Order: sequence, then structure tokens, then C-alpha cells
Amino acid sequence: MRLRLPVVGVLAATAIVLALTACPGRAADRPTADASLRPESSFGGYLAALHAQQIHDYRNAAAFIELALVADSDDDNLVRRAFVLRISEGRVDQAAPLARKIASRDGTGGLAGLVLVEQALKAGDYGRAATEAAALPQQGAQRYAVPLLLAWVDAGRGDAKKALRDLDMMGDTHGLGPLKILHEALIADFVGDAVAAADYKKLLEAETPPTTRIAELVGNFYERRHERAAARAVYRSVEPVDDSDVSVAGLERLTRNVVPKPLIASAADGAAEALFDLASLLDQSETLDAALIYVRLALDLRPRFPLAMLLAGEIRALQDQPEDALALYRRIDPASPYAWTARMRVALTLDSLARTDEAIKLLETLATEQPKRAAPLVELGDVLRSHSRFADAVGAYNRALARNANPTADDWRIYYSRGVSYERTGQWPRAQADLERALQLRPEQPLVLNYLGYTWIDKGERLSEAVKMIERAVALRPNDGYIVDSLGWAYFRLGEFKRATETLERATELVPEDPTINDHLGDAYWRSGRRLEARYQWQRALQFKPEADEAKTIQAKLEHGLGSAPAKMGGG
Repeated sequence: MRLRLPVVGVLAATAIVLALTACPGRAADRPTADASLRPESSFGGYLAALHAQQIHDYRNAAAFIELALVADSDDDNLVRRAFVLRISEGRVDQAAPLARKIASRDGTGGLAGLVLVEQALKAGDYGRAATEAAALPQQGAQRYAVPLLLAWVDAGRGDAKKALRDLDMMGDTHGLGPLKILHEALIADFVGDAVAAADYKKLLEAETPPTTRIAELVGNFYERRHERAAARAVYRSVEPVDDSDVSVAGLERLTRNVVPKPLIASAADGAAEALFDLASLLDQSETLDAALIYVRLALDLRPRFPLAMLLAGEIRALQDQPEDALALYRRIDPASPYAWTARMRVALTLDSLARTDEAIKLLETLATEQPKRAAPLVELGDVLRSHSRFADAVGAYNRALARNANPTADDWRIYYSRGVSYERTGQWPRAQADLERALQLRPEQPLVLNYLGYTWIDKGERLSEAVKMIERAVALRPNDGYIVDSLGWAYFRLGEFKRATETLERATELVPEDPTINDHLGDAYWRSGRRLEARYQWQRALQFKPEADEAKTIQAKLEHGLGSAPAKMGGG
């Protein structure tokens, strides 16, 4: 359940990632490392910090590096590492003194200079913020961040014209237009400029349907201007998102004739919005560390920013730090329109922490609180299915579909998930019907093509059609090792052992440590007469800890081989 990019699309996100990957990568006042892990020397602290940082355990990494920093407070490497770790952990105020030290030595600014701008803006010292920003080079990380922050510095001064000129420094990167328009609109709105209405209209035209955040910002503007029909139209135009209350909250305010406060009430709020936007664009696997830094800066400017807390939690979950994610989700104000989203994520995070009973209980509570929403029941089904409770999962998906009278293309996943659960409980006719229904809703969905085609192959049914389906799935997702494995296994079941071997070798390159894929390749080698390689591959499969019944089968093959080759299957 990932956050949808708040303003711009994939092209702009790619451009931002390419520019920002060059940037160096509210807790207790001082981090405390786990006592059982505390090293005995400053050098040990440095090594321990390196390891903790590699696994994204920033609390212990920061604590360990502080030990080394005490012993050598002038070491540039230690200072820079401590600086980044303090920000990553959310202690931006304590990173600021190190930022000043780094900037005084470096001269080029970089992330340290950006933090100095953010700190001055946070303090409302717009003159100092402008001076700090002017010293930063317009390249790498600063190419987009500095113009946005500087624009909000000038907005804080009340100089909207200068703020718009600042935004022009962002350049014309393809796809960034909506981001620039958004902040033009927000700044005009903040300073009371009449052009805000036209900018908001352009923003809606640039993003159709609007993202939830855009709808929230524009709808808030219309509500404050008492343009009730326009606000209602914006909220109703949002693409249905079953885990958000933004549109619901807006429509309820309109019904009760309650006028909301501005969402951007200060220059610091606007700068936090800008940093959040950049963090959202960086929310990709290769730039998660940079995304976390930007969202931590956003939260330093605006500590109760619910979207930033959601994004920070998402990043920490992706970095395999679920306890941190849980704490962030639980900080979100229950009155926020994002509270529902946060509680859904709390449930899934509890499951990842092996607190599955608590997760199930919370999802059931959410389903009871909102009897028209399918999302908590879909997530409940997914949790049950992930624990091989397939019959229970079917029940959850049935309840979800009962709340969904008019399925759309996006609902393919519910039918797919229920179909998988039916198949795993031996109810193939029902499973097949659900998988075919999923393909009707989303004909080119590779997961469905793969699962249905693979099962047909395994059952010896509709073989020609099944192979074409899996080949199409591979064409759609050529780097998905599991789908490539399905195609190789399909060739194997058809007796095309040369093609099976070549395809399964490719699958093991993509997913080297999966026991099933290695087992399949061993079978293909055996049928191709490559007995020594087959036994080596089966031994590898056992190393990767397959399920007990699979391990028993593989062990038997190691001892006795596969026996005589099967006859080829007939065509479908």
C-alpha cells in the first residue's frame, strides 16, 4: 500500500532520482545503543556503526558513531557520518551544529548547507535562510530543493513575485511542471494573491484525476473561498482510494457548512510540503536513504505533518525497521483524514512483527467501523493467505466482494487472491473461475496470466493456450524470476528440455537463492543428460531451506535421480 506520488509522475520522479542520488546520503536527546551490543573502543564503535547503518538501524548506528566521535571530534569522516545518521534518525536539531562545521570546511554546502537553510527557515530568520541558500550550488540535490525552499523564504517575506522567480530556477525538467504549478498556487494562496485560483485550476487540469493530496489542497482553497460547488466537484473527482478519508472529510465539512483552516499556514509549512514532495519522488528502492533524509527535514519543519509521517513509516518498513514504522504510524492524529490509512498500516506492520492476532483483530475492527469499505477485508484475506490459512482467506475475500457491487479493473487483485486461495484448498473450478474473472477485469495482468497458465500446465490442460499466457507474462515482466521459472517449468512439462534448461538458467540468475527454482533447474539438467550438474543444483536447492515435503522429494532425487523421462504432453 504505497503512497501515490503527490504531484508529478514517473518521468519527473526519474529525473529527480538521477539528480538527487548524488546527495550524501523526534527521538531522545541522545541515542543509546543496545547495551548488549555496546563496543569497548572508539574504533569498535566506528565498525559497529558501519554495520548498523548498512542494515538501516539508525538508532544504534548513531549511538555507535557518537562513541567514535567523542574520541576524535575533528575527523571529517566521523563528523559527516554522524551528521547524516542524526538526520536519518530524526534528530535534525542535533545535526545542525555538525552541518555548520561541515559547511565551514567544505565551502560547497551540499546537504549540510541545505540543513542550514531549513534551520533558518524554521526559526523564521528569512534573511539568514536566503544568505545560506545563495551559497549553495545549483546542481545535484540543490537543483530542485534550493529553489523550492528559497521560494518559501521569499513567500515568508511577503514577496510573491520574487518567490515565483525562485521557482523558475528549477528549470524545465520534463514532468516537473505540476510540482512548480503546485507551489506557485500554494505561494499565491499563502500571500493572498488572486492568481492562486488560476494556478489551482491549472494544477487540476495537469493531473486528471487529481491525487488525494492535490484534491485536499485545492478543495481546501475552494472551501475557504466559499466556492462550495467547486470544492464538492474536486472531492468527488478523486480516484477512489479505499484507505483515505480526505474526500469524505471534505464532503462532510461542506454538508455541515464548516470552513476549514488553511493547510499551509506558514512559510515553514510550505517548505515542509516541498521537502515532502521531493521525498515522495525519491521513494524508490535505490534512493530510500535520500528520501528518508528529505522527509525527516519536512517533519522537522512541521512535526505533525501526517503525510510525511506516513511516508517516513513506509520508508522505515521498506528498510526492514517495522518498530520505527509502527511508532510513526501511531503518531498520526486520530482526527486526521489520514488516520484510517495509518491504522491500516499499523495492522500490516503488526503482522510483519509476528503479532498476527493483533493485526487480524484491528482489521476486523476497521471492517466493522466502516461496513461499506472492502479494503480492511482484502488486507485481512492477504494476511490470512500469507500464513497459509487459505480457507479463512476465502471467507475474508468473500466478505470484501460482497461490499463491492460494481468491480472495476483495479479489483482484479481480489479475484486473483481468492482464486489462489481456492486453488490451494483444492477447489480448482472455483479458482479457475476467479482467475478468469481477474483476467476479464485486467487482461494483461502478468501475475494472473502466470498463475492460471502455470496451473493449466501442471494439470495437463489447455497446454498451448497456457504456454502462450506464460510467455506473455514473461514479455510483460522479463526480470521476474518467478514468472520466468514458470515458463521454464512449462517447457519442462512439455518435454522441451533444452528450452526448459535455458529458461530455468535465466530464472536462477534472476532469483539465485530460491529452492524451487533451483530444484526445477536440477530436473531440467537431469532430463538433458547433465546428471552431475543436476545433483549439484538439487544440493543448492536444499541449502536454501525448502519446505519439509519439498526437501524430502529433493533428497530422494539426489539419491535415486528422476527415473525414466516422461512422455511429452499433448497440445492444448
